Amino acid sequence: MYYLELAVQGLVFGSMYALMAIGLTLIYGLMRILHVAHAAVFATAAYVAVIVTNATGSLWIGAPASVVIAACAGVLINRLVYQPLTSRPPLVALIASVGLMIFIEDAIRIVFGNLGLSFDDNPWLYETLDIGGMTIGLLQAVMFLSATAILTGFAVFVAFSRTGIAWRATLANPQMATSFGVDVARVHDLNFAIGSAFAGVAGVLIALLNNYVEPGMGMVVGYKALAVIVLGGLGNMAGALVGSLLLGVAESFGTIFLTDVLDRDAIAAVCLVVVLMLRPQGLVWRRAV
Repeated sequence: MYYLELAVQGLVFGSMYALMAIGLTLIYGLMRILHVAHAAVFATAAYVAVIVTNATGSLWIGAPASVVIAACAGVLINRLVYQPLTSRPPLVALIASVGLMIFIEDAIRIVFGNLGLSFDDNPWLYETLDIGGMTIGLLQAVMFLSATAILTGFAVFVAFSRTGIAWRATLANPQMATSFGVDVARVHDLNFAIGSAFAGVAGVLIALLNNYVEPGMGMVVGYKALAVIVLGGLGNMAGALVGSLLLGVAESFGTIFLTDVLDRDAIAAVCLVVVLMLRPQGLVWRRAV
């Protein structure tokens, strides 16, 4: 039962990595941009959730507000930072993304300070559930179920909606999609909005789990998400999902069995190195669109 609890905890964290990694994969798959500033969007959403929730006394206001702001921030980043650089080499966009991430992180630090913020007292954050003799936190169950519902809904949206079909057509052949009347610029905006909203959801849930937010909180999650999209194969959404869940489980067991050798955050780096040595094409063969 103890090992089952470890696996469940790993899946919970893996689902958070999946939200971040699939958002990154969406952007890379369509625009070939490694959106490093994704981590700053994650942190911004977490701060908005804490501030609005504490001000209104309602998480039902704070959480949606943070996701909406994250989505809007993604669209603004696309239009103001990346669109002017579309004719430049990809390295230029990557450098701009790193600079933007540093700018946002320092702006948060200047406005709110280095000490971070916490939610006001919410006893339900620490409630637990007993499921078949296994104890799991109520919040962890909410995190996993929320991520599962969001990712499942997104898969259905991409597969069956007109917008999803336009997105896949743009990914496969932008010139052909344009000739059939697809507004590629609008698809790019939607891509950033959805990917950033995923980061916003992850930011809110991680903020609730830790009951603490601080300016650099996106750095570690961001580098793990980057590691995951490499593990799964760049641009491969199925691979990003598989890589996220495997990384979460590996971290969960690693904190028990490798605690004298590696800390939790170093496990992602080790997994990345091992996969790059053994399967540089990623864990999943098929490229997802």
